[in-house]
Amino acid sequence: MVILISKKILIALTTQTDSTKIMKYSIVFFLLFASCCFGQEIAKKDLIAVLDTIWETEQTPIRLRDTAMKRHGADSEEFKKYQKIYKKNHAVNEKKVKAILDTYGWPSPEKSGNNGNWTLCNVLQHSDNAVREKYLPMMRQAVKDKKLEARFLVRAADRIATEKGELQWYGGQMKYYPATKSFNVWPVYDPVNIDKRRAAIGLEPIAGFLKNRFNFEWNLEEQLQRTAEFTKQQKNKE
Repeated sequence: MVILISKKILIALTTQTDSTKIMKYSIVFFLLFASCCFGQEIAKKDLIAVLDTIWETEQTPIRLRDTAMKRHGADSEEFKKYQKIYKKNHAVNEKKVKAILDTYGWPSPEKSGNNGNWTLCNVLQHSDNAVREKYLPMMRQAVKDKKLEARFLVRAADRIATEKGELQWYGGQMKYYPATKSFNVWPVYDPVNIDKRRAAIGLEPIAGFLKNRFNFEWNLEEQLQRTAEFTKQQKNKE
């Protein structure tokens, strides 16, 4: 925090020839300092309030839409109504999130509040791949700076890869396999060293993650085969 003080004030403070002036300028200095601190606190509260609003307007229609789909199906008017609201809200929220990140960078949890990272990452996750790719380097740096949990980075990085039809890096995305009629890990780049990549950003081993999150078993030989088959299929498309 920097406070600019006029040359006149500095002279009065250093020479101390006029105690009355010194007192006046001391009061001015104090008020400037207090005002600056108060302004920062207000800005912090404003950011948290904005992010809280984004969270509510982004997640509420999603929740109502999903409930409508379970009860009435994806062709129901109820589902379509909430999907339309969600799309409209997301377009606004994406602009707000871009403005926040472009202006301030990735905010610390102290500035963004308890749900700040969830809010920012959810909006980015709901955006197009180009938007996620733009802010991925910022997310990587935020993880290094302890501003963002690694799981949010993994969610974005692997989503980018899978939507581009590429091998994922950390094993966070799932895929349906018709041969086994079940979901399992989307093919992974270099499965042998996946735990090294995960450990480098502070994540638990892939076996523990899959077991705790999805109740899946990590089978290295199976994943090596899937990666080889996936790579072959991608080359055949070229």
